[in-house]
Amino acid sequence: MPGVIPIAYEPKHRTETIGRYADGQFLASITYAFPEGFRLEEGWEEQKRLYAVLHTFDTEGNYRDSDIWCAGTWAEQRRIPEGVASPLTRAQVHRGTLLRSLPRRSYTDIAIRPFRVTHDGVLFGLVMREDDGEEWAELYPDRLAFGEPWDGTYDT
Repeated sequence: MPGVIPIAYEPKHRTETIGRYADGQFLASITYAFPEGFRLEEGWEEQKRLYAVLHTFDTEGNYRDSDIWCAGTWAEQRRIPEGVASPLTRAQVHRGTLLRSLPRRSYTDIAIRPFRVTHDGVLFGLVMREDDGEEWAELYPDRLAFGEPWDGTYDT
């Protein structure tokens, strides 16, 4: 297992908003998540939240900071599926604002160290996992798995 986990930049895919900026590296996403310990029952639509996320790292891949913002719930998105009031549109606008705040940003491959942060009861981070002797790093709550041959590509 590498000391830093490579993540490949893939335009028009789930790693399209990663790269480098003046102060290091960044990983941004829009993702739905449930709080830890959530149980699927009536009213789950109010518990499934949409987040705009920006994680920053230094040039060596050490975790620096996160900006995590809840744009709304799955229930709200179903009620307002389009337009400026839709949670998805709000999340996209917020992520764009976060990305524009990064000086000299460029979209490219990154390599970061595992980290974890909990926000609103939701786990965010790149967490090492192991099962039956196989190791991988999993991005939460996005559920992207990175592993052998450690070339930055992911499985879902």
